[in-house]
Amino acid sequence: MNDTPHDADNSTAQEGVEAVPAPQGATEVITTDYEIGQDNINYRRRFVFELDIHNVVFSVSALSIFAFTIITLIFQSTLEPVFTGLRDTLTGSLDWFFLLSGNIFLLLALGLIFTPYGKIRLGGPDAKPDFRYLSWFSMLFAAGMGIGLMFYGVSEPLGNYTAAFGGPVFEDGVRTDWAPLDGAVGDAEGSRRLAMAATIFHWALHPWAIYAIVALSLALFAYNKGLPLTLRSVFYPILGERVWGWPGHVIDILAVFATLFGLATSLGIGAQQASAGLDFLFGFASSTGEMVFLIIIITGIATASVVAGMERGVRLLSEINMGLALLLLLFIIFFGPTAQIASGIFLNLASYVEHLPALSNPFGRTDDNFRQGWTAFYWAWWISWSPFVGMFIARVSRGRTVREFLLAVLIIPSLVSVIWMTALGGTAISQVVNQGLTSVQDAALELKLFEMLSQLPLTGLTSMVGIILVVVFFVTSSDSGSLVIDTISAGGKVNAPVPQRVFWATFEGLVAIALLLGGGLVALQAMAVSTGLPFTLVLLGACFALVKGLSAEPR
Repeated sequence: MNDTPHDADNSTAQEGVEAVPAPQGATEVITTDYEIGQDNINYRRRFVFELDIHNVVFSVSALSIFAFTIITLIFQSTLEPVFTGLRDTLTGSLDWFFLLSGNIFLLLALGLIFTPYGKIRLGGPDAKPDFRYLSWFSMLFAAGMGIGLMFYGVSEPLGNYTAAFGGPVFEDGVRTDWAPLDGAVGDAEGSRRLAMAATIFHWALHPWAIYAIVALSLALFAYNKGLPLTLRSVFYPILGERVWGWPGHVIDILAVFATLFGLATSLGIGAQQASAGLDFLFGFASSTGEMVFLIIIITGIATASVVAGMERGVRLLSEINMGLALLLLLFIIFFGPTAQIASGIFLNLASYVEHLPALSNPFGRTDDNFRQGWTAFYWAWWISWSPFVGMFIARVSRGRTVREFLLAVLIIPSLVSVIWMTALGGTAISQVVNQGLTSVQDAALELKLFEMLSQLPLTGLTSMVGIILVVVFFVTSSDSGSLVIDTISAGGKVNAPVPQRVFWATFEGLVAIALLLGGGLVALQAMAVSTGLPFTLVLLGACFALVKGLSAEPR
């Protein structure tokens, strides 16, 4: 549907469409009459305003999110128990579903590596990679870093260690501790190994398998099948031409919800940590008002990055961010327990392999708090990020074989996460166990990073670097996430008008503020789980479609 005034800039229906390179060599191309943007509302008035939006996906997504934000702000004083109940109900009742789904994604990703499907090349048998290995690995590394690693890099390993060392605690016959599995009562080394294994479990193969399945599906159906680079395209083997109608609309709307609430969760967590860091450094009183102000500032920077464009905005910020992250990591390794960190990388990997079967088991366990409060939440959070991260990975991976793709996407970011968690978490645990320090252990979640850094030289400088990293991590994620949401809500167009990306970047900030006021971290976690649940069903369907699509490819 086009609504273009007579004095508007009459553009063609295909303007703003980034051409997906045609398959090179023999592939099973899907023929369809659908044209990208054919269902869009297209309004162009030069120097005034531009719109190029999918009439259903954009309208339903934007209006639903707007209504949710208004209702949450109006009833903020009474919503915290609602969000708490929602989170606890979903993770408590459906933790087995999240864990089982995560196992399916990982087993499928690993299985495809060893099947003949692994020889299939994304883009066709004659396609050449768009990026050299070093550049490709660097971009995968960048995708693997985020606010979560800053927020949980110290708090999760240390929290797991403390809980494991204390062991199971029962009140009225109900286990109330947060120890993974059965803990390691009074055993410092056993607790350290279990803590790091549980942390790596949450940050290595399983989450990256989720991203890999989404990215591989998008890449296959875009580069080999000739369909638009959108999530609905993945379901063509199941839905056929109906994928361009309401079934496809629902898939894309769920993808918008999942991505936006996943990004809002990260922004809220980042604001909490940045606020705590400023309080730690300068004595500012950390408050909800300060966090709201930080969200506004961070969202403003992200919006400016959107307007500046990928080259002048997010690319430059990403390079700065990755440089700072590497410097911080090397600083901690050099001034922390260097030998212990170096040996810990291998010992922690061994512990991870040892405990992986038990940690990934969805049935017959007693560690309810850990399994539901940590693992189920994480899996839902990763799933909510999967459209955004998956599309990014797909766009830089053309020309790779399926086997090459899966090995790199699973292993490179997982190793980065292992090194990061070993350096930060291992240093904090060493401070508690070897130096007898309690300040890191007793600090709030958002303060643990800064308390750990306070025991190392140049505390002020490294803490400020930590705050900057938190801010810029979200800015780069918001810019890329806004692009993905806008692509989905613009019917597959990736060069849609900039004001639409500004709209989505602004909405991410508004939703984060609404959730923060309506229940804080609990509300943020509740919405990540709530949007991750239906999208898990979408991804399970994508697994079937992916195998069906691969089976049709010539090998």
